[in-house]
Formats: sequence, structure tokens, C-alpha cells
Amino acid sequence: MTSQTGSGEYHLLFASLFNPGRGVSVPCDAHGEVHMDELSERLKNAYLGARALVGREYALPIVEPMHSLH
Repeated sequence: MTSQTGSGEYHLLFASLFNPGRGVSVPCDAHGEVHMDELSERLKNAYLGARALVGREYALPIVEPMHSLH
């Protein structure tokens, strides 16, 4: 799981379609809006890549409370 510690209460999760338990997780608000200027360069690239590969490598993203991260 790619993630970044932040003060957000939610994260946007792009689950892998082929590797259960893997995916990309980025901090977001309750509506799933990601503040790109607050992401590290590495996490920004992972987020943009996951967005581009929805349906091919990743499932549609879901918004989850941050405490649900394992």
C-alpha cells in the first residue's frame, strides 16, 4: 500500500484488481477530493498512475476513514 501520513481524516483507496491487499492510498477529504499540492512527488505520481489505470489495474476508488488503514 502506498500512503502518506497526514492530518486528513480520510483516504482515497485504489485497490489492486490483481493483488489483494495492495493498492494506492492517498489522503483526501470526506468527499474524496485530493489536495495534490500537499502530496509528496512520489505519492502524487502513484495517485495519478492509479487514476489513469482504473478499470485496468485498479478498482474504482473508495473513500474510507483514515483509521481503517492497516
